[in-house]
Amino acid sequence: MTAAANRIRVALVEDDPPVRAGLRHLIDNSPSCVCVGAFGTGEEALAKIPGLDLDTVLMDIQLPGVSGIECIRRLRKLRPKLAIMMLTVFEDHDRIFQSLAAGASGYLLKQTPPDKLLEAIVELHRGGSPMSMQIARRVVETFQQPASGAEAATGLSPREKEIVAGLARGYLYKEIAAHLGISVETVRTHLHHIYEKLHVRSRTEAVMRVYGRPGAV
Repeated sequence: MTAAANRIRVALVEDDPPVRAGLRHLIDNSPSCVCVGAFGTGEEALAKIPGLDLDTVLMDIQLPGVSGIECIRRLRKLRPKLAIMMLTVFEDHDRIFQSLAAGASGYLLKQTPPDKLLEAIVELHRGGSPMSMQIARRVVETFQQPASGAEAATGLSPREKEIVAGLARGYLYKEIAAHLGISVETVRTHLHHIYEKLHVRSRTEAVMRVYGRPGAV
């Protein structure tokens, strides 16, 4: 894949200018990839990426305004076949789950060595789901948690089940609140009760307890 016409076309969404410039330089100097766009905000990415001829997007989570996770969700609606990979410093269960539920096909940490990052872009383009070792371990741990399915849900109220369903779809608290016509604080109160009833400590664990796997609704 050394010919320019055959290089993987990559767009970057990263708010840190030096990091964005470094990634662009790395990609443009790779024989397998070329950067066709680099954006500092989710809003800019949503305005320009849908019209680009590209294969892959590298997305940061912590963006000003529209978050990387929300940006993925919206891009997937506009470009369903677009391969998107998270490139972030965050490795907690909830952000991993939310990213995958929103439509990310890969999840790498920013400390990934440059050569490994380029290999991951190629793997993603070929249909793979590259993940940093730490992330893969957390995903496996999540899937290994026992899930009692319907039995776990029987102790939840109808409203609490609606909230868990929103979590399973990767919605933010404010989106769940808007959908159900309640306040964000009320959502948080329900979540506190849900966690107590299910004996869990995070939204990912709650969804796994009820549905057995992410994106099951």
